[in-house]
Amino acid sequence: MLPDTAHLDRRFPAISDLKARARRRIPHFVWEYFDSGTGNEATLRRNRDALDAIRFRPAVLKGEITANLGTRFLGRDYPLPVGIAPVGMSGIIWPDAERHLARLAAAAGIPYGLSTVAAQTPDTIGPLAGDQGWFQLYPPRDPTIRADILRRAKDAGFHTLILTVDVPAASRRERQTRGGLTNPPKLTPRILAQAALRPAWAAGILRTGIPRLRLMESYSNVKGPLPSNQHVGYLLRTAPDWAYLAELRAEWDGPLVVKGVLNAEDAKRLVSEGADAVWVSNHAGRQFDAAPATIDVLPAIRAAVGPDYPVIFDSGVTSGLDVLRALALGSDFVMLGRAFHYGLAALGPIGAAHVLHILKADMMSCMAQIGAASFADLSTKVIQR
Repeated sequence: MLPDTAHLDRRFPAISDLKARARRRIPHFVWEYFDSGTGNEATLRRNRDALDAIRFRPAVLKGEITANLGTRFLGRDYPLPVGIAPVGMSGIIWPDAERHLARLAAAAGIPYGLSTVAAQTPDTIGPLAGDQGWFQLYPPRDPTIRADILRRAKDAGFHTLILTVDVPAASRRERQTRGGLTNPPKLTPRILAQAALRPAWAAGILRTGIPRLRLMESYSNVKGPLPSNQHVGYLLRTAPDWAYLAELRAEWDGPLVVKGVLNAEDAKRLVSEGADAVWVSNHAGRQFDAAPATIDVLPAIRAAVGPDYPVIFDSGVTSGLDVLRALALGSDFVMLGRAFHYGLAALGPIGAAHVLHILKADMMSCMAQIGAASFADLSTKVIQR
């Protein structure tokens, strides 16, 4: 049962409040991994600026509006059009993050995405996510390893597969590198001193153990520590092509989502190649610092795939209003990664649940302001940029 988080509004009415508290509870070297982009972080800023540029026309004399926030996506009903996006090395951001967030997703009835390079394996997390498990695949080079990972994900109950295609090479992630995180973490005096300043985080790590990329390490003899942008997952993966996608489509018998799409022509071809949904994303500004903001390319991708094809959106979302912006410009579903980890690091599991409360309350308030009773009304309320 989800905790009642409404009382937290007095101290944490926005996700930014949770972020501020999370920063005070996460060691610096972890924060620099988790909260950074790549390059000069221009794409990170571009995501935020472009979302802020989307405005709606307020409405008056519409009476009381109780918006319907439920949606149907990929053949399933959800109470909100949001889910928990996969985040690499989630368990280093907050101890046991994967278990906490999988349980939240199961209780709330929203998707939980587990990364190939999370600190837990699909075998461990799948049962906790219940019927809400999505598995995100960084494509292994070896087809035997790929087949085994898919088998393990399916056996653990993951029903939707996410193929990430926007990491053809490791990004530089300069701020992350300067932070000093390796995988697994190397306990240098500098790292130990930073951990000591964050006792709740450190106590949790002592209890759960130092996070490792357990899934990928099970297929490799490589010994760490390695830089966090050159970990064992990078050593085993490949840059997929269209032939790789065809092989994966033949192997996976459930919904297949392709994540990291920014080009309308690519999206159009993915429809014909058998992808069940495209995920519009620039990796939250972490992969390429000259990438466009995701919200800027979303309308063209929607036009390319047609009105009824499933489209997912992420990158830069920090509020319920941002969710509405994405829905108004063509997305059907929105995934958030950082936001749920801010909540978890700030307050534990109740903080992650509070993120859902914030998103829902903000969506309800904003839809009343613009006189929208359903998501179908949103596109007519947007002020042209």
